[in-house]
Amino acid sequence: MPNGPTWSQKLRTEIAKAVIGQEPVIERMLVALLANGHVLLEGMPGLAKTLLVKSVGTAMGVQFERIQFTPDLLPSDVVGTMIFQPKTGEFTSHHGPIFANMVLADEINRAPAKVQSALLEAMQERQVTIGGHTHPLPRPFFVMATQNPIEQEGTYPLPEAQTDRFLFKLIVDYPSAENESTMMQRWGQVTQQPELSKVSSGEELLRLRSEVDAVHVAPAVQAYILAIVRATRSLSAGTKSGAGGKRYLNFGASPRASLALFQAGRALAWLRGQDFLSPSLVQELAPDVMRHRVGLTYEAEAEEVTADSIIAGVLEKTPVPAA
Repeated sequence: MPNGPTWSQKLRTEIAKAVIGQEPVIERMLVALLANGHVLLEGMPGLAKTLLVKSVGTAMGVQFERIQFTPDLLPSDVVGTMIFQPKTGEFTSHHGPIFANMVLADEINRAPAKVQSALLEAMQERQVTIGGHTHPLPRPFFVMATQNPIEQEGTYPLPEAQTDRFLFKLIVDYPSAENESTMMQRWGQVTQQPELSKVSSGEELLRLRSEVDAVHVAPAVQAYILAIVRATRSLSAGTKSGAGGKRYLNFGASPRASLALFQAGRALAWLRGQDFLSPSLVQELAPDVMRHRVGLTYEAEAEEVTADSIIAGVLEKTPVPAA
């Protein structure tokens, strides 16, 4: 399937005009576009998370909207509201910024639960209800959210019902010394701001999904995906996962994790020019798919056991299907 690497390369080349490095994160975001999934980006301040999302939207050529989440934000500021028209004496719906192809929920954990819940229907059903009337959202539709892991004051942790709706939780790390040096050389002057061009479209993305759906997933690989996800539930149900017989998970991954591994696995295989999903790709995607879908116990947090380390242990113990 030659279309995958070609499509990926043209987008990554364009995005690289604005974002230096972060190649694994960019690839995962392209996978999410193909798999019709939302992405949660977590990283320290100043790592260009917002720029990355905006650059992907510009290169894709889709309608892009940014919502800056703050403690005083209202649900109507996100989805819209009903407005009275004096001339007609009727109420009409006013669409909010959620009505776009790609919505950046910037610093999503700064808004209270009432505002965060306004995204639940949009993220799952791709529709919004305003004044008792349901309005479909544009196709394609994605929520790309960002949050900082270190800030505590004025933040509200995302509920499990919302984090589970994200296909990926991606960790944005510091750039390498070489990439950071390139940033200083390229943008040391304020006049040298990058200008990106549209190299794809929403219509092309919707067409490419039929090629992604054609990627073969063998029954043994499907069973492997299920074994990985269900192993996290066994750990939460009483099987001891830590040293000394300690229980490290309150709950395991939901069925959305199985679907996410299946869909994202096919998309990643297609991007890399493969016509089948291999177990190695499942292993590669597992942390990004499941790190936000498992709940750590107090014992795990006290011992600084991370979700990634637990997932790595599950992968190590789960038998890999033969070729």
